[in-house]
Amino acid sequence: MTATSFSPPITSPTLKTVPNPTQPKTNDSSQTGSLKYCNNLTELKKLHCQFTKQGLIQHASPITKLISKCTEIGSFDSVAYAKNIFNQFRQDNQNDGTLFMYNSLIRGYSSIGLGNEAIWLYLEMLSLGISPDKYTFPFLLSACTKISASGEGFQVHGSVIKMGFQRDMFILNSLIHFYAECGEIVLGRKVFDKMTQRNVVSWTSLICGYARWGFAKEAVELFFEMVEAGTCPNSVTMVCVISACAKLKDLELGERVRRYIGELGVKVNTLMVSALVDMYMKCGAFDTAKRLFDDCVEKNLVVCNTIMSNYVHEGMPREALAILDEIFGRRLLPDRVTVLSTISACAQLGSILWGKCCHGYVLRNGLERWDSISNALIDMYMKCDQKEMACSVFDHMENKTVVAWNSLIAGYARNGDVGSAWEIFNNMPESDLVSWNTIITALVQESLFKKAIELFRVMQNEGIKADSVTMVSIASACGYLGALDLAKWIHAYIKKNKIPYDIRLSTALVDMFARCGDPLSAMEIFNNMKKRDVSAWTAAIGAMAMEGNGEQAIELFKKMLREGIKPDGVVFMKLLTTCSNGGLVEQGRNLFRSMKSVHGISPQIVHYGCMVDLLGRARLLGEALDLIKNMPMAPNDVIWGSMLAACRIHRNIDMAGYADERIEELASSRTGIQVLLSNIYASSGKWTDVANVRLQLKEKGARKLPGSSSIEINGEIHEFTSGDESHREMIHITPMLDEMHCKVRAAGHAPDLTDVLVNVDEQEKEYLLGRHSEKLAMAFGLIGTNQGMPIRVVKNLRICSDCHSFAKLVSKIYDREIIVRDNNRFHFFQRGVCSCNDYW
Repeated sequence: MTATSFSPPITSPTLKTVPNPTQPKTNDSSQTGSLKYCNNLTELKKLHCQFTKQGLIQHASPITKLISKCTEIGSFDSVAYAKNIFNQFRQDNQNDGTLFMYNSLIRGYSSIGLGNEAIWLYLEMLSLGISPDKYTFPFLLSACTKISASGEGFQVHGSVIKMGFQRDMFILNSLIHFYAECGEIVLGRKVFDKMTQRNVVSWTSLICGYARWGFAKEAVELFFEMVEAGTCPNSVTMVCVISACAKLKDLELGERVRRYIGELGVKVNTLMVSALVDMYMKCGAFDTAKRLFDDCVEKNLVVCNTIMSNYVHEGMPREALAILDEIFGRRLLPDRVTVLSTISACAQLGSILWGKCCHGYVLRNGLERWDSISNALIDMYMKCDQKEMACSVFDHMENKTVVAWNSLIAGYARNGDVGSAWEIFNNMPESDLVSWNTIITALVQESLFKKAIELFRVMQNEGIKADSVTMVSIASACGYLGALDLAKWIHAYIKKNKIPYDIRLSTALVDMFARCGDPLSAMEIFNNMKKRDVSAWTAAIGAMAMEGNGEQAIELFKKMLREGIKPDGVVFMKLLTTCSNGGLVEQGRNLFRSMKSVHGISPQIVHYGCMVDLLGRARLLGEALDLIKNMPMAPNDVIWGSMLAACRIHRNIDMAGYADERIEELASSRTGIQVLLSNIYASSGKWTDVANVRLQLKEKGARKLPGSSSIEINGEIHEFTSGDESHREMIHITPMLDEMHCKVRAAGHAPDLTDVLVNVDEQEKEYLLGRHSEKLAMAFGLIGTNQGMPIRVVKNLRICSDCHSFAKLVSKIYDREIIVRDNNRFHFFQRGVCSCNDYW
C-alpha cells in the first residue's frame, strides 16, 4: 500500500462522533438477542432476512450488532457480507455509519489478513469526520502488523500521541506488538520503558519480539525481570522464552526457565510441551526430550512434527521414522511438515523404498504443489542415486523455482557429476547466491581449484556479493593451491566486504594460511577467534604439523584439553602425523595409547596407518610390523602401503617383498602402491623386477602419476611437470637452471642418481634428475621474483632426496628462502638448512 498521511484529518476541527440516528422505539431486543446463537454465516443470513422483513434494517443498533457478529466469525465470506450490509445501510439511510460499525469492519479485515482494506476503511472514516476511539487503534495496529506496514504503523503511533491515547495500556501493548513483529525492537522497547503500568501482554509482546529477531539472550533476561516485577507469565510467554533458550542452546538456562512453570502455576499445554521438546533436542538432551514427548498425554501433530524434525536435523533418521509410526498409530493425518521430515529421513538412510512410499503419499494427497516438498523429493532421489526420478520430479513442477534448480545442481555435484551440475547451472533462467555457492563448492570437492577461483571472479564481475559459505570454499581452494598472495587477497576481501567471521570461516582461513606456508598468519587468526570448536583446534594443530613443529602441536593439544574441548579422531590423526614428521616416537606412542585409555576413542585404521608411518620412518620396521599383525581390524592396502614406503626409505627389500605379498592378497588396485614397489626395486638396481611391476601396471591400464609443481608469480599460478619443457618462459628458465646446477656443483653437490628410477646411463639420469618439476619451478621463481622475495613451490608428490639437498644449497647460494610443500609437509629452506632437519 502506498504511504498515506493519517495526521491531517485527525487534527481537523470538523471531527465528530456520530451518534445513532433518531429512531422510533422498536421492540427488537428479541431478534438481536438471537444473534448470539448464530454460529455460521448461513444462520446470520437468515437472521438478516428476518431483520429486513420486520423493517429493522433501517435502525443502526441491530445492523451494528449484525455487522459485528459477521466479523467475529472471521472468514473471508463473512467479512465481505458484513461490508455489503454496511454499504447497504449507508445507502438506504443516507448517513455515514457509526464508529462501532467501522471498528467492527477494521477488526474483521485485520483478522483475515486484509490489512490494506482495514487501513483504507480507517482513512474513509477520517475523511467523513468520524473520530477514532481507544478501540480503533488496537484493530488498526493489528492490520498494520499483519501486512508489515511499518510506515503506516509509525503514522498511527503519531495519531495515538496527538489524540492523547499514549497512556492507554491496550493501545501501548498493540504498539509494542506491532514494533516487535516488524523487527523494530528498539522502538518497541522505548514504548515499553515509558509505560507507567504493564500487564502480562506488555511483557510477553516484547519477549516474543526479542526471541523472534535473534535477541534470545535479551528475551530471557526480560523474562527474569518480568518475574521479579511480580507479573505472572502465561503459556505464550513461556513458549517464547523456552524458544529463546533453544536458540541459545543453553540447557542449564532452559532447565531454570522450566522450573518456573511449576513454581508460578502456569498451565501446561501442547504448545509448551512442543517448545520444551524442541529446546531439549537443540541442547542435545535427546533422552529428556523423548521422555517429555512420551509423557505428553494429548499429543498432537505439532508435538510430533517438532521432535521428528529435530531428529532429522540431528542425523537420527530411524528415530524420526519411529515417530512417524506413532503418528499413524494415533490416527493423525501427516501434514506438509511431517512429510518433509519423512522425505529427509529417507534421504539420510538412502532408502529408495521408503522414499518412493513418501512420493506416493505426496501424490495421493496433492502435496506436490508445495515447492518445498518437490525440492525435498529431488534431494532424496539424488542421494539415493536415482537421477532420472529426480529429474522427473523437477520436470513435473509447475513452478520451477531457483531452489529447485539448486537442488538439482547439488544432487549432481554430490554424486560427483560436476559436468551435469555445470550444465544445469549455465542453463538456469536465474540464479542466486546459493546457486553460485553450490557450483563453486562442487568444483572444490572435485579438486578443480583453479576453476573454482575463476568462477568466483566471474561471480564478482556479475555483482553477486559473496557470503561466508562462498569464502569457505574459496579459502579451501586457495589452500590446496598453496597460493599465498591469493590467500592474503582473500583475507583482505573478507575484511573489506565485512563478511562475518563465524567458526567455520575462521577455521577455513587458519587451514588456508597453514597450507600456504604462513603459519604465523594462521595462528594469528586462530588466536583472535572468540569461539573455537574442535575443528578450529584441529586446523591450528594441523598448521603446526605442516610446519613440522611437533612440540608446539602437542602443547596446543594440551591447551585444548585444558579449555574443556573434547578431542575427536581427526585431532589424533593430525597429532600422530606431526609426531611422524618430527620423529617424536615416544610422544606418538603415548598419544596413541591415550586415545582409548584416556579419551575413550577407539583407534581407527587411519590411526594405525599413522603409527606404522611413525615407526617406519624411525627405522622401527619390526615394531611397525608387529603393530600391523596385532591390529583389531584387518589391515588394508593403505596400511601395507605405509609399510612399503618405510621399506623404501630404509631400502629393506625383504620386508618390502613381504608387504607386497600381503597387498597382492588384498587384490589392491591402487596404482600408487605398485609404483612405490617399482621404485624400491629401481633404487636397488633390480631392473628385472621393475620391468615386471611396470608390465603389470600397463596390463591394468594404469599409469604413474607424473611429478608436478606449481608456483605463484604476480597472482598467476604456473605449473611444471618433470621433464616437460613446454612452459612459455622455458627460453629463460633453461639458462637459469644451468646456472643453478653449476653453482650447486661448485658448492659440493653430487646428484643422487638413486632417485632416477629408470634404467638409463648415468649422464641421462643426471639430465632427468635436473629436470624435476620442483627444480624447474625454483628456476622460474628466481627469474620471476625480486631479490630477497621467498620462493614458494607446491609439489603433488614427496620431494626426492636430491631435490631436497639441491634446494638447501640454492637457498644459501642465492640468499633466498625457499618453501616447498610436498604431499606430506612443508620444507622451509633457509641459508642452506631445512626446517625438517633432513627427517622427512
